[in-house]
Amino acid sequence: MAPWQPIDAPSASPHRPVKVIAVTGGKGGVGKTTATANLAVALAERGREVLVLDADLGLANIDVVLGLQARWNLSHVLAGQRALEDVIVTGPMGIRVVPASSGLRHMANLGALEHAALIRAFSDFSRHLDVLLVDTAAGINDSVLAFARAAHHVLLVVCDEPASLTDAYALIKVLNREHGVPRFRMLASQTRSAGEGRELYQKLRRVCDRFLDVTLEFAGSVPYDECARRAVQHQAAVVEAYPGSLAAQAFKKLAIKADTWAVPVGARGHLEFFVERLVVAGTGAGALQ
Repeated sequence: MAPWQPIDAPSASPHRPVKVIAVTGGKGGVGKTTATANLAVALAERGREVLVLDADLGLANIDVVLGLQARWNLSHVLAGQRALEDVIVTGPMGIRVVPASSGLRHMANLGALEHAALIRAFSDFSRHLDVLLVDTAAGINDSVLAFARAAHHVLLVVCDEPASLTDAYALIKVLNREHGVPRFRMLASQTRSAGEGRELYQKLRRVCDRFLDVTLEFAGSVPYDECARRAVQHQAAVVEAYPGSLAAQAFKKLAIKADTWAVPVGARGHLEFFVERLVVAGTGAGALQ
């Protein structure tokens, strides 16, 4: 499949709309941050300019997962000590990472105005960018809901545990009923067989179809892979460290799919990332797929 190419403005323009994908999951420990990091690297390998926001504000670790050293983080942005672009660090394949803080309790308990301030800070990001990946915290707290609602696509990472499925459904329910999010995609993590991921998806979709008016799509499966475990131990993306592994191939397939997810044309009328670029680009044409 040929890499996606923009069809509107020239690729060098910093004002093109940015595709924003929130990677989330109701339960911790399902591989959400690992999925975010590897999807970022896989998209960069396809020629995309990728920025990763660590939105687990109180227990941030994506910089640790990728072996990055961050001097500044989002707590300094909120305090007015640094601009957003000042805290960005560069990772593998040239991806850029906005690190958050770890162990700062007040960052895990921000109010609505502070979440809005962080989201609006991206309006001043002047560099060319294709994709923003938002690695949210686990659960359904205000932080998760704010960042997921402000994204264009919500990717739920789920594993074969009852709590993972239950919490994923709870997150879908809150985002749909209280915030009007109509579409979700599910990535099965740490699967043990070829059909396990699809079975997990069918379980979750049946419940959603019965009780909610949402669209749930299957984004794929990432198999359990010792190479992925070793990559985490070495603070590296498996896509880069073990490119031929089963896990790496799964993330590369996910990147191909994510490339086909459309960028909206025009703002949707509520707080969202890079909304100024959407307003500039919006013509009333096109649809979010």
